[in-house]
Amino acid sequence: MSTSANEKTSAALPHDTEVGGAPDAGQATDTASPPKWRSLPTAPFRKIQRKSLGEILLESTAITEEQLSEALKSQEMDLKHQKIGQILIKKEYLSEEEMLRSLAFQLSLPYYDRLPVNDIDPSLVENIPIQFCRDNQLLPIARDEFNVGVAVSDPLNIFPIDDLRLILSTNINLIVCSPTVIQNSINRVYERSNDASQKVIEELNVPEVGEDDSLEQTRDLLESSDDEKPIIRLVNGLLARAVKERASDIHIEPYENDIIVRFRVDGSLQDKMQVPKRHSGSLASRIKIIGKLNIAEKRVPQDGRISIRVAGKDIDVRLSVLPTAYGERIVMRLLDKSSGAKSLKQMNIADEVHSIWTALIEKKHGIILVTGPTGSGKTTLLYASMMHINTSDINILTIEDPIEYQLAGVGQMEVKEKIGLNFSDGLRSILRQDPDVIMIGEIRDAETASIAVQSSLTGHLVFSTLHTNDAAATVTRLMDFDIQPFQITSALLGVMATRLVRKLCQSCREAYTPTKQDLKTLGHLAERVDGRKLYRAGPGCDQCFNQSYRDRLGIHELLVIDDKMRQTIIEHQDAKIIKKAALENGMITLRDSALAKAIDGLTSLDEAIQRTQTDRIDD
Repeated sequence: MSTSANEKTSAALPHDTEVGGAPDAGQATDTASPPKWRSLPTAPFRKIQRKSLGEILLESTAITEEQLSEALKSQEMDLKHQKIGQILIKKEYLSEEEMLRSLAFQLSLPYYDRLPVNDIDPSLVENIPIQFCRDNQLLPIARDEFNVGVAVSDPLNIFPIDDLRLILSTNINLIVCSPTVIQNSINRVYERSNDASQKVIEELNVPEVGEDDSLEQTRDLLESSDDEKPIIRLVNGLLARAVKERASDIHIEPYENDIIVRFRVDGSLQDKMQVPKRHSGSLASRIKIIGKLNIAEKRVPQDGRISIRVAGKDIDVRLSVLPTAYGERIVMRLLDKSSGAKSLKQMNIADEVHSIWTALIEKKHGIILVTGPTGSGKTTLLYASMMHINTSDINILTIEDPIEYQLAGVGQMEVKEKIGLNFSDGLRSILRQDPDVIMIGEIRDAETASIAVQSSLTGHLVFSTLHTNDAAATVTRLMDFDIQPFQITSALLGVMATRLVRKLCQSCREAYTPTKQDLKTLGHLAERVDGRKLYRAGPGCDQCFNQSYRDRLGIHELLVIDDKMRQTIIEHQDAKIIKKAALENGMITLRDSALAKAIDGLTSLDEAIQRTQTDRIDD
């Protein structure tokens, strides 16, 4: 289809952007990388195509006339008055992107599959409530002397566009984007608009924080107003920034002359800011207030919980306050509850391990353990395993500290040490609830271990976690809890050791040819390289906040308790001998699992080696 009718429009658009041509498979109406906003279209609705949307869809997508007719008939009978595009997408005849591209073409509007968020001026949204943008799926993205460009997911929804025209007192030019792109861009632009932690530090005057300074649990922290006290805005800003940068923990560490704030991102601590030491008391008091802790008590450790909302996400914060020589040290662990629990397929378990693990968790009785240090993905794996076996004909009950995700169809109970409800007491109560499957958040003492083993021997499938270095050490750890070897061999089905390694940023990772030393490091896995490139950390980019890594993935070591392993456990109680027997039985170690991820380009060799240093096999 010719684009000559739109040459004038295209000339006014950002660099390298095509608009107006038919949105077929051979022609894109978006840019491969988002352009910087230098100029805007001259009118919100330019020359509209004479063809109907249906004709454009038939020409530019794989939809058939029969499917289109079916959708039109459904629209006539639809009492909700859905648009034809919504019906086609719901029936999976059409993707959302195809629909929006075709609509943009019909209206002669530009379509972008991404937005240059870093080039959007946050001052554009100063007078616009974040909820207005979210509810109407729109975002101002650029302006010139006479116009403001606005990204929208529905250019035919003219009422919020008219409202925005009144708010901004200017002409509105539309750019079409998917709702997901707009939603993510809204969060990032408003985060930048509210990310003023350093400015707040300069404004602090050390006011005494009173009991009336409460944080509204349901309000989004990105909606914080400028007239709030600086200490409140500082805490809100820290939490919002931590969520934005995907931090799992916030560390507030007082020293002799200042306070250091660090974030743990993808398992590594990073310095973020320094706060003057004189604000230590007010900062700690503010955090203790929102965590419902005693602000007058500064001599003993305290633990609390905070529920907040940031950028539309529900965040659960576990708060720990520890008195030190220079003041109260605070650690806040962040859990994004809106992301939900992962499925077993999302756990990145190697195929040969996945099939064995699936068979184990589908057993009717016995005990299955997941081991590793704090923050190694143990609970995430247990949740995924329970979701895999969760059906209407079995009764699954858990006791956890704390409950991290709500699982549909699973009865979950939380430990409350303050009132005397611990794992062992809760487990006794659970056994009176006729469970088929029991999940214990952690085995911490001999009493809990004994009840768990006895439960697995009396017809229950028991899941739990332990803190050990590897799978083989779990056997000796159970013996430390006074569990006899014959009980272990009768009850234990398998042990999965898990760790998390940082995932290479897929945008800036660098390919290279492996050296002889690399192949030597890979050992028996070197044959899997077979001329392939390996990847190492790149220079960093906007996608990974210049860290070269983004997100983490699991590595796994599965010890199966079969007849040969039972005999080894009965005859020997040494973890090294048990591990050696498991290796002879074909167990894949944590080191091999990590190296396999490096060969697949998901992580680097350096990261694989660093995260599995305790896994060297020298015997």
